Amino acid sequence: MSGDKVVDESKAISEIVERLRERFPDATPESVADAVEYARTTFSDAKVRDFVPVLIEKEAKARLKGKR
Repeated sequence: MSGDKVVDESKAISEIVERLRERFPDATPESVADAVEYARTTFSDAKVRDFVPVLIEKEAKARLKGKR
């Protein structure tokens, strides 16, 4: 993966954390970060990275809702 893609994905992950903190104000910042990190590890081996941030957000959101 090129350096630009890594930076773009890292920025997208940061934005996901912020959005989920706003969406789940009763969750601690640590629990939001943990949900995102768990989701991130789930997709760490994905060969096609284009949709990984979307999938990470979906997985983290489900964990925060208690559905996973």
